Amino acid sequence: MTITDRIQSDTKDAMKQRDRTLVGALRMLGAALKNAEIEAGRPLTEQEEQTILRRQLKQRDESAEAFRKAGREERAASESAEAEIVRTYLPEPLSQGELEEIVDRAIDDTGAQDMKDMGTVMARAIELSGARAEGRTLSALVRGRLQ
Repeated sequence: MTITDRIQSDTKDAMKQRDRTLVGALRMLGAALKNAEIEAGRPLTEQEEQTILRRQLKQRDESAEAFRKAGREERAASESAEAEIVRTYLPEPLSQGELEEIVDRAIDDTGAQDMKDMGTVMARAIELSGARAEGRTLSALVRGRLQ
């Protein structure tokens, strides 16, 4: 069952339970996936679905932070709740130790020496992580190792 199928099924269940918050969040996710599918002109791969969901998660997290800074705690809580819903459809993130191993292996595989090799190392690290790591986290680790 694809992520899109799970979201559609969960949306139906949430509608039966009359959970408006969950229905709204799931519909937004479903729409984002459907728009990406239309844009691609073909069904999305699981990797592409995860990429879309990660983008949605990042948007929710950034929005929640912006609302908190603006003193709109109720809206920030709503965005955070939606972010948690998105997280349920993503694979378990890698631990810090696993990320460090991936970065070390990516550096070894690419033969990187300094910061000019960062792009190559990042590409390999993302490949090795199977898209289970946030780019921001990987970038910080790679930067720390190459400097």
